Parts: sequence; C-alpha cells; structure tokens
Amino acid sequence: MAGLQDIRRRIDSTKKTSQITSAMYMVSSSKLTQIQKHTSTYLDYANHVEAIVAHLSQAHLFEQNNRSDIPFLTQRPIKTTAILVITSDRGLVGGYNNQVLKTTDQFMSDHDLTADNTLIFAVGGKGADYYNKKGFKIAFENRDITDVPKFWEVSDLVREITKQYAAEKFDALELIFNHFANRLSNRVTHESILPIKADNFRKDDQGNLLNDKYQNTVHSYDFEPEPEVLLKSVLPQFAQSLLYGAILDAKTAEHSASANAMQTATDNAKDLISSLNLKYNRARQAAITTEITEITGGMAALQ
Repeated sequence: MAGLQDIRRRIDSTKKTSQITSAMYMVSSSKLTQIQKHTSTYLDYANHVEAIVAHLSQAHLFEQNNRSDIPFLTQRPIKTTAILVITSDRGLVGGYNNQVLKTTDQFMSDHDLTADNTLIFAVGGKGADYYNKKGFKIAFENRDITDVPKFWEVSDLVREITKQYAAEKFDALELIFNHFANRLSNRVTHESILPIKADNFRKDDQGNLLNDKYQNTVHSYDFEPEPEVLLKSVLPQFAQSLLYGAILDAKTAEHSASANAMQTATDNAKDLISSLNLKYNRARQAAITTEITEITGGMAALQ
C-alpha cells in the first residue's frame, strides 16, 4: 500500500503543477496579445522613420561634404565595440535566453572581442548577470521593464548609448535579440546599429526597402532646413526607433517563449498524470489480486 500512496501523492502533486503551468500559459498568452497590439501601431511609425532615412541615403546625403560633425554617421576605426544584449529577467522561457547568449558569444569569438575591447549594454537581468560573471564591463543595464514597455522606461538606456557613442566611448554598436516570428517560433537577430550606414537598412530579396510604401516612387528633395540640421534631427529619432523597436520585439518574443514553455510543461504534466494513473491502477489491481489470492488460500486451508 505504501507504493500506492506514493503514486497517489505524485499524481496529486503533478496535477497541482499542471494547474500552475496552465494558469501561467494563460497569463503569458494575454501579455502576448496586449504587446502585439501596441507593437503593431509603433511599427507604423518606426517603418516610416526608416523609410525617410533610407530615402535620404539614396539621395546620397550621407556622403555629401564632411559628416564628421554628425556623430551617428561618423565612421572611425573600431577600437571598442558595444553590444546591446536583450534577454529576460527571469527563467521559464525555454531556450529564449540561451539562444541570445550563445549567438553573442559566437559573435565575440568570430571578431576577437574580449572584456578589454567590449562594452555590454544589457536589457534583462539574465544577460547582465551572465556577462558580469564573465568579467565584461556592463556599461548600462535595464531590469524589470514592464510587460508592455513604454519608451520612457528605456529612454535612459537609449540616451546613454547615444551619449557614449558621441563621446567616443565605443566605435560601433551591435544589437542581438530574439525576433518574434510568430506565436510558435522566435529567431535570434543580429543588427549593426551605429554608425548608421546606407547598407544597414533592411531590404527584401529584390533590394527594396522593407515596409516602404513609396519604393516605386522617384524621390527628389528640396531641403528646408539645411541637410545638416535635418540629419541631426532625424538620425537620433531613427536610432531610438531601432533600439526601442528591438526591445518591443524581444519582449513580444519573450511572452511567446513563456507561453510555449508553459504549454509544453502542461502537456508533459498531463502525459505524466496519465502514465501515473495507469501505473496506479495496475498496482491497485495487483494488490487486490494478491488479497483475493491470500483470502482464497486461507479459506482452502480451513477446509
């Protein structure tokens, strides 16, 4: 009977775990729906800003004259590289964090980046803790951002990145995060953010700018105010839109990964409960058979 009690306790414990993971799945799914609504509206703005900057690049405004007075366009010898790593603060998200950290480590290995020539900007505690333990300098970290991040929550990070780049604390900014592909899968994405170059814009297989509603239009510009003033105004907005958009994208992928992990855990718990129920019934049947055999044997001995 002790064996039956142990199995029953395991069944009850697994049922409670299944209830918890099922509730966590519902919470993550709700968060995913909320952030998708917010992200879709923001992407319209971000895509429009990118299209404007890309059109300025196509007009060869980036290359005209000397752009050394515009920090976001200044291309200097790369002595120090900054990497913005976006992870989660907590676990229970499947391989979400491991994929980002593995890709970041591989990028560092491929480009001979070490703690001496690399700065880490971290969104999420997992990435910050990981690289802090490895001896990297954490230039800035942002933890505990909300489930649907607002721009003001990451504005300090964006401001610090742009300020340190302008002050030549680093010479290039790389961004590594999980891109939300759909509710079932995410994809680790690596983008070069700074300095801004014409070949950094996202294009399709035909070379057209992604999400550009005006790609079939011939562009001609008259500038008011002067191009330098225009670039100094537009380029910071472009950099900010890229960084904030990536954080939104990564947070969407995080909720998706959490929902998938909890759904998998719930399904596994149900499979385990089914297996334990079968084991319990077999053990109970065996115990009953043994009791009947003992009773029958006792009756035969009395006759």
